[in-house]
This record gives sequence, C-alpha cells and structure tokens, in this order.
Amino acid sequence: MSELERWQKRFSAPGYAFGKEPNAFLNAQAPLVRGRKTALSVADGEGRNGVWLAEQGLDVLTIDLSPAGVAKSRALAAERGVKLRTEVADVTTWHWPKNAFDVVVAIFIFVDPHDRDAFFANLKAAVAPGGLLLLEGYRPKQLEYKTGGPSDVARTYTREILQASFGDMAKLDIREYDTVMSEGSSHAGMSALIDLVATK
Repeated sequence: MSELERWQKRFSAPGYAFGKEPNAFLNAQAPLVRGRKTALSVADGEGRNGVWLAEQGLDVLTIDLSPAGVAKSRALAAERGVKLRTEVADVTTWHWPKNAFDVVVAIFIFVDPHDRDAFFANLKAAVAPGGLLLLEGYRPKQLEYKTGGPSDVARTYTREILQASFGDMAKLDIREYDTVMSEGSSHAGMSALIDLVATK
C-alpha cells in the first residue's frame, strides 16, 4: 500500500483519527504564535493544527497528501467558523515557497530518510526572517511504546539529526521527553517525543 493509499484509508474513516483539538506541543506555543500573521501547517492531516492556527488569528495554508484529509480540514474549519486555505500536496515534490510564512508547523511527519534532508531544508526555507519553526516527532524509543508513529526506526528523530539540520537557525531549542498522549484514537498512550522550537 502506498503512502497516499494508507492515509486516504485512514482519513476516509468516520471521525477524526487524531481528534479535532490541536497537538499539545503546538497548543503550548500559543504565546509565541499569537500576533504573527501567516502560517503553514505541513502534512496537516484532517486539519486540527491548521484550524487552531486560524483560531489564533493567522492566515493559514494547510497542505496534506490525502484529499480525504484536506476535505476534513475544510469541514473542521467551517465547523469552527474560521478560514483555512488548503492544498493537496506531497511534501517531497511540492513547490515550497521561500521566506513566506511567519510560522511553519511540522507535527509528526516521517518522510523516507533519503528525503529528510531536503524536507528539513524546505521547512527552513519556507520560514520568513524572524519567523518561527515548530516541529514535533518521535524518538527511537517510541518503537518500544507502539502508541503511534512509524514502525521504521530510521524515520524517527534524534537530537543529533535535528541539531545537524537546524543548528544554523538564529535560535534553537530542542526538548526530549516521554509523556502520555491523548490525541484521538491514533495517538494514545505513553510516547517518546522530541520537540523543536526555532527562530530564523
């Protein structure tokens, strides 16, 4: 099954796989996000993070590989009474804008390791000068918990990987920790997380 088929199947099911509320890490960054103007929510699935960003007053573009996910993003935005720009896009082939967004959000995106350097470079490039990059992923220990995320350890993140790719940003904070997640049926239970907050 291809990545597109896998996500189409998941997002075509009833309900919202990861819930309708924003990712906990993203929600905690509200003080840094508010007052900024534009945001890109990358591989946003069914739109929970993009909609939250719009609720903070930002002009938001949300992209995802799955048309079913993007359709749910639009539905959630309508339900919440916010505007959301949406686009069906594969992060590995999308024409990434440069210096275009005050906030770029990448929550639980696990591209093929061969594509990761280019993906991270595109994330950085899309952030406007002075803008914010917010990223969360799983650490290798997540494979022990089996509460979500990739089954291939090569797709997880380590401090070394993130430091190598984002160490040239003006400000960089990386946190590693374990916590119990409760984000829909697909992210539930003890999880091994790594968060990145960076300023360009």
